Amino acid sequence: MSSFRDSSILIIETGRTVVRAGLGIHELLKTSTVEIPARVGLRQTAGEPLSSSITNGKQPSGTGEGSDYWRSLASLSRLSSLPFHSSTTANVNDYLVGAQLDEALEGGNDILVSWPFADGDIRDCTQAEAIWKHIIFNRLQIKRTQNESPVMLSIAPGLSRASQERLCQIFFERFNVASFAIVERPMTQIYATGQLNGIVVDIGYEKTDVSPIYDGFIVHAARSSTSLGIGDCEKYLANLLRSNQSVMAAASPPDSPRDPEAIQAFLLDLVKYIWSDGHIRVPSDGQIAEVEDEGVTDIAAVLVAGKEKAVIEAGTKKKATAKASAAEQARAREIEALDLITLQFRDSSITLGKERHRFCEPLFDPSLLYPLPHEDNPLSLQDTVGFSVSQTDVDQRQYIWQGLFVTGDLASRVKGIGTALQSRLSSFILGNPDQHNEVQPRSIRVVNVPEYFAEYREKGDGLAAFLGTSIVAKISFNDVQGKNFVSKLDYDEKGPRAVIDMSSALL
Repeated sequence: MSSFRDSSILIIETGRTVVRAGLGIHELLKTSTVEIPARVGLRQTAGEPLSSSITNGKQPSGTGEGSDYWRSLASLSRLSSLPFHSSTTANVNDYLVGAQLDEALEGGNDILVSWPFADGDIRDCTQAEAIWKHIIFNRLQIKRTQNESPVMLSIAPGLSRASQERLCQIFFERFNVASFAIVERPMTQIYATGQLNGIVVDIGYEKTDVSPIYDGFIVHAARSSTSLGIGDCEKYLANLLRSNQSVMAAASPPDSPRDPEAIQAFLLDLVKYIWSDGHIRVPSDGQIAEVEDEGVTDIAAVLVAGKEKAVIEAGTKKKATAKASAAEQARAREIEALDLITLQFRDSSITLGKERHRFCEPLFDPSLLYPLPHEDNPLSLQDTVGFSVSQTDVDQRQYIWQGLFVTGDLASRVKGIGTALQSRLSSFILGNPDQHNEVQPRSIRVVNVPEYFAEYREKGDGLAAFLGTSIVAKISFNDVQGKNFVSKLDYDEKGPRAVIDMSSALL
């Protein structure tokens, strides 16, 4: 049996709220060609829902120290507040996915929307199958009868044996794939940074998942989540922007005032535009010292980085500033200190200041959202990460702390999250100085997707799961002796249980 052609390999990355896919692995690993929300829709007439669930998923913020308390707390936090509806009569073809679902919702149809992966597990295999079927046959135009593609599926960690076997059965029997393997998403994310040890902090829209990894394996007993995410940050900044006159004039023009719901919708859309367009940075904990520019000392490094134009422009600006009057210089410094930007949004010109950089504050201080102590209040990112690492073996922690990796959509657009989290984690490694020994962690290192992945330079940290899955697929499917995937022959001989012994784990 020979290895597969790289051009036929199919990568499917399945997250809580987004599914990405791409066909073919190239020498310069490329980003996904398909990206859709991980949701399905069911018309009310297609089948009566058997049950539905919407859970608040909020994590207690108490300070109990017992491992049982924390473990139950971490488990509860994985629950999602996104809607889910199951049906005993609906089949795969009854579900609407992608653009078809978007059109039905825009048309005002009575649609039940479900997010089958939102709990970090698979709520409904039929709904999951509908999403993957849409991607493989509709978006990527692969023909079932001629399907020569091996599939590498990255998915949430900790799936039960029965769930993994069910997935194997779906891909072979329903999609007719050439071979199949499963890899857990946090492993692919840390692989994308070139590390085998670390802690992956995956910030999603309504959840942040934290997974310690040691020697290439997830420490499952130490995984945790907090019900803080991008949505909380959006609501927080939208509220702060109500004190910005420029923003409110655009949200509700004096000559055409809007109702409160329309104003809130405008503010949330504006905030989404601000962060997704890269206008936000995250300051570290405490004061940040401004570094005095002492001039360019390494011309070669500047040329290699392609920054010579920026350096020249900066030098010209300095000379012009030197000739300006004292009053003009003072005004320039004042404007720079305000950190103002002007955006064009929905035919309005909106000026924003430093308040936009407060976007991520709720992630580190949930009391901004939940001022009153309550058992359902979520833990901050730093407390969630600190707890997860504390649940690993003592001799593993110094290695895990050397790979702090913040990923997710937010990491693609907002700079400085990893460093900001690092600065808030110092209390978890700075114990009693008298107790320092060879296994005592002394530092925390932030890691990123390397610059040499050209396709990922701008958004690499956020797209790490797809990149890592591509790396695993390239290695696995080109090593037939490694037994890191299930072939059709294996499936015929062993059935779905073959996936338990023949999936990518440590390469």
